[in-house]
Amino acid sequence: MAEAGSSERLEKQLGLLDVYAICTGAMFASGFFLLPGIAAANAGPSVVLAYLASSLIMIPAMYSIAELSSAMPRAAGAYFFIHRSMGPLFGTIGGLGAWLVLVAKSAFALVGMGAYVGIFLDIPIQPLAIGLTVAFAVLNILGAKETARLQVWLVTTLVAIMAFFIAMGTLESVTGGHDLREQFTPFFAFGAEGFFATIGLVFISYAGLTKVSSAAEEIRDLDRNLPLGMILSLASVGAIYTAGVAILVAVLPSEGLRDDLTPVATAGEVVFGFMPTPVALGLVVIAAATAFASTGNAGILTASRYPLAMARDQLLWSGFDRLGRFQTPTLAVIVTSGMMIASILFLDVERLASLGSAFLLLLFALVNLSVIFMRESGLSSYAPGYRSPLYPWMQIIGFLITFGLIFSLGPFNVGFILVVVVLAVVWYRLYVRQRVTDRAAVYGLFRRLGERHDAGVDQELWAILQERGVDEGDSFDELIADAQVIDLDGKVELDRVLDEVASALRATHRRNLEGLDGSLAAAVARGILPEGSPAIVLDLMRDDLDRPEVVLVRAKRGVRIAAGRRFPGGDGGTEDEGDGDRSRNGGTRVHALIFLFSPHGRPTRHLRLLAQLVTMVEEEGFADGWRRAHDEQELLETLLRDEWFASIVVGAPGPPKEMVDKRIKELTFPGNTLVALVRRGDRTIVPHGDTLLRAGDRLTVIGAPDHVAELQATGHGERGSRDEG
Repeated sequence: MAEAGSSERLEKQLGLLDVYAICTGAMFASGFFLLPGIAAANAGPSVVLAYLASSLIMIPAMYSIAELSSAMPRAAGAYFFIHRSMGPLFGTIGGLGAWLVLVAKSAFALVGMGAYVGIFLDIPIQPLAIGLTVAFAVLNILGAKETARLQVWLVTTLVAIMAFFIAMGTLESVTGGHDLREQFTPFFAFGAEGFFATIGLVFISYAGLTKVSSAAEEIRDLDRNLPLGMILSLASVGAIYTAGVAILVAVLPSEGLRDDLTPVATAGEVVFGFMPTPVALGLVVIAAATAFASTGNAGILTASRYPLAMARDQLLWSGFDRLGRFQTPTLAVIVTSGMMIASILFLDVERLASLGSAFLLLLFALVNLSVIFMRESGLSSYAPGYRSPLYPWMQIIGFLITFGLIFSLGPFNVGFILVVVVLAVVWYRLYVRQRVTDRAAVYGLFRRLGERHDAGVDQELWAILQERGVDEGDSFDELIADAQVIDLDGKVELDRVLDEVASALRATHRRNLEGLDGSLAAAVARGILPEGSPAIVLDLMRDDLDRPEVVLVRAKRGVRIAAGRRFPGGDGGTEDEGDGDRSRNGGTRVHALIFLFSPHGRPTRHLRLLAQLVTMVEEEGFADGWRRAHDEQELLETLLRDEWFASIVVGAPGPPKEMVDKRIKELTFPGNTLVALVRRGDRTIVPHGDTLLRAGDRLTVIGAPDHVAELQATGHGERGSRDEG
């Protein structure tokens, strides 16, 4: 398995609106513009209820995808989750199968677009579909943000027209002289069997919702934007599908609806009867064209992330892993688009897309299982920022329903799934097996049962935590600025360090903090020894704390630590202890001891703060900066992120000269910057608004990188640096 940080990472360019547009665009296509007639032939008027039930069945997979993405934001999300939870064999099956299915469904969407455009324009369908594929491929190569921007416009147009269609359709249903009782009777025209089979058929209309997980690596504020975008998308699409199909049933003759492959166009002539026929049809064609275009566009974006992710894990040729000039997986986009063009030219893409839908049901079933395996594995680094509600019943019900729906689609679809699985297994045995280590979170479950265990996934999740860093809401730099500092000269033993830390914490809280001494001693045994640094990071969660706190200890002559790990779930320290000194009596001699204390109830925030602390200690130059720091303020600055703080000397030439004899509340700094520390002579002051500044005071100002950069551009001070002496 490739290390999490071993390849180039995609830029975070997508916001909430982009997530919503990708989800919505991926769902709106054949599910509404082609499928309702076929579905009505199987269920009769109960097709309306089938669409509603299918949207509810998608909820477990949606919540599972949201949780897994917030813990493992990687390209080709569904593949990545299955691989890390169940191992490379299942990853190969899920990855190759999903890639082929998304290629077929995206190609079918563009062919469907050509069919609707053909109502007005005499253009050959295949050349139009191929031209659109090439255009969307170029757009995807130019960048995910450019792709998403087009997606937003397409979805905005689509939703606006559909809202108008539903409003006018509702009015037509009520006032147009239609006998609604007759139209909806008998409701279950083909019995319960036909109704449940139709749920499995139309369920695929919502399958595009989870495609956005393939782009999770490129989403800003992932813990908020991904679940919220998916929830909003499913709610709006479910409402439009259900209401739209109800209008089709209400205004079209039942026999005509069952035989109609373009039912929305037919209904549009009735619903928009007050308009000239070409205008009415034009609105429907525009809606259909934008729906199919958005599905094809989103399909290339998401499908191309599968070969990228599989190449990172050595399941495919490593060339797919390379990013192009625009920081997009150029080769993966080109090959994916080429496969779509081949499908359009040589295959029955409608049939292939229909068969592929059954395979997506298998993926959803496995994704629900993945959440259970990840949670029950006991991996200490599994820290999702969003957790699925009603665990594990949400996932168990989701697995049983989606897996059961596979068999409702008939033996031919089941046979197709088996063929894809067999081909993937053959590829795994011929190419993958000798290249990868068989690692999976499920082995953590085996460990709990006394069987095989492998820490590879836990270590990779820890690397992802370090790479992600903390969210802006976690206020890491404010946490460091408020940290207590203990500077110890001479030779000291570990017991004294722990006593000093316990005393400092008790003094701050002015209470006993029962059991603190024993908890600190236990924390040492599982402390993290960052690579290449003479330090140890220790963490402790307690019920009697209200917020996270940090205590820093500098032992100038070092303290011997007998135990330690490389990451929270790892084994003890190795023989290679980086810059730490191996003492004669064994163990590691460290000069920096970083203590993180957090309240219970926020394990994800605690793990992310811990990962950020370890990342800062592993920074090049930390050891020198820590050793050479002259005072408490400089010690704190060694743990502040360079781009997040600046130093200002009051009275220096330029704007700082105007700060002399001013109170902090009288100063104006860009954005949300904050004066965190003031160094005056040999004292470090924690400032407040009424703190009066004097010439020679050195301020540590923290804030978002763009605000800090603006502060420096105005001549207020210099950005912090690990190399400062």
